[in-house]
Amino acid sequence: MKTYFRLLSFAKPIEKFAIPYILFTLLYVLFSSMVYPLLIPLMNTLFITDTCKTAATEVVQQPGFLDITGWFKYYMSSFIQSQGPWGALKFICTVIIITMVLGNLFRYLGARTMENLRLHTLLNLRRSVFNNVMDMHLGYFNNQRKGDIISKIASDVQVVQFSVTATLQVIFKDPFQMIVFLVLLFKISVSLTLGSLLVVPVSAFIISKIVKKLKAQAVAAQQTYGNMISYLDESLQGIRIIKAFNATDFIKKRFNDENTKYSRILRSMAKRQQSASPVSETLAIIMISCIVLYGGFLILNKRSDLSGGQFIAYIAIFSQLMRPAKSISDSFSNIHSGIAAGERVLALIDEKPAIKDAPNAATLTGFNKSIEFKNVSFAYGDRQILNNINLTIPKGKTVALVGPSGGGKSTLMDLVPHFIEPQSGEILIDGQNINNFTAQSLRNLLGVVNQESILFNDSIFNNIAFGKTNVTLEQVKEAAKIANAHNFIIETENGYETNIGDRGTKLSGGQRQRICIARAVLNNPPVLLLDEATSALDTESEKLVQDALNNLMKNRTSLIIAHRLSTIQNADIIIVLENGFIVEQGNHLQLIENNGLYRKLIDMQTFAG
Repeated sequence: MKTYFRLLSFAKPIEKFAIPYILFTLLYVLFSSMVYPLLIPLMNTLFITDTCKTAATEVVQQPGFLDITGWFKYYMSSFIQSQGPWGALKFICTVIIITMVLGNLFRYLGARTMENLRLHTLLNLRRSVFNNVMDMHLGYFNNQRKGDIISKIASDVQVVQFSVTATLQVIFKDPFQMIVFLVLLFKISVSLTLGSLLVVPVSAFIISKIVKKLKAQAVAAQQTYGNMISYLDESLQGIRIIKAFNATDFIKKRFNDENTKYSRILRSMAKRQQSASPVSETLAIIMISCIVLYGGFLILNKRSDLSGGQFIAYIAIFSQLMRPAKSISDSFSNIHSGIAAGERVLALIDEKPAIKDAPNAATLTGFNKSIEFKNVSFAYGDRQILNNINLTIPKGKTVALVGPSGGGKSTLMDLVPHFIEPQSGEILIDGQNINNFTAQSLRNLLGVVNQESILFNDSIFNNIAFGKTNVTLEQVKEAAKIANAHNFIIETENGYETNIGDRGTKLSGGQRQRICIARAVLNNPPVLLLDEATSALDTESEKLVQDALNNLMKNRTSLIIAHRLSTIQNADIIIVLENGFIVEQGNHLQLIENNGLYRKLIDMQTFAG
């Protein structure tokens, strides 16, 4: 129940939907239920002439204000006396038609209200899940399957919305309808109704046994579906490697095994869900048949004062009593699936980012002096990545990080925009700890160009202007010119409105990187973070990109990771990292003269070249 009420909180303001839904449902149940008592005078009028003759001469007293049945009998008696049985029949049929039209009108209005509630809940729930995922720290995504996250946002949320509406029906509409039908049954015959209801607990017990395992199966199904989406996402991303290593059959088998498992679970769930309805209908037929036998026996043997019309109406009402009972049994299977999906969705919403702004965090408005690392250490679990790093990056200087792979270069760079947090030590901007500032204001001062060109399936213009509003075409063109990208852009099919495909696949590696540089230029940040921005490029593309980087770094503070000599030899300060320690520090000439690790790395690169 706790899970359900939390899910229901996403429907707020629920009273906007609940009050009209309750009103429409009450009116629907009342009008639709009134049809069956009307069958009694209809049957009597058609087939039992004695009753009509009696009604024609009998004087019916004017009923009380709220006695609906009494008023109907009063007007029917008037019609019989004034217009005969044919007039009474027309009156009854007219009332039945009006009743059914009104009942179905309110049924439609209730359904529309419930649909609006469902969509409103879906909107709020999906927004909350996505917003929370976007607020998570980067380290969270290193430990999660992307496909599982997609599954929760897309599939599980969809299941939850139907569960919420199904539960409201189980709680309110169907029980109320059953109560009205039971009142009508007792009003017609108390003894017959008491005998009939003895079978209901047996029916409920059988249905409960059928749906008992549905929740556990729903959890397994959703987890398997998440794995399957993960395999699909990985396969689409790595299609080039899959084909290069002839791993197509392996990938097909892995996906097919999970797909088969998912289908097996769904088949088992469907068997239980689909058996609930036929079983309940079969039980209903058995019960109605027993009632016909028992009631017919009483009438034929003159042991009951039920008229033929009352008995027919009784059977009709009892058959309708099983409809909400069947709806409740069907809804329980949806509720089990919805609660299981809801638990997965709420677990994602409850996940809190490890890195959050301090309650009193200020807004960082500028960069004036330096970025400083003081006794900074960082570890992934038991694996130490950085050890007691002390480093100062003065404003306007270019600082290069070099060293063997795994030395801690990327980790050190990720500390600056507060993507990760050190285990000890502090990082200062202009003498103040970056924890004192909001992450958004800190990142507003930073421009990032990664080794991997991160682009979106959109136009070139929107990729350069990414995250910004009110950007003009002239501003984008100016940024592209500084990044050496303008010439190739205007040669594309639609210029700056050309769509670059998924992850920019319509562009070459060098072109993609220059788009990323243009994006950084447009941001106009005082501090640049460049993570091996030219390492994956050919010589010609590297020169164009390096020229673009040089344009970008003019009059800015830059922290760069690079292995290419052309990138680092002009750096003001070169930091050599090995196994998480700073082993050397100085400019290019100083480090060459030291004849240490830096010299060794340069000699290896020169020899390789």
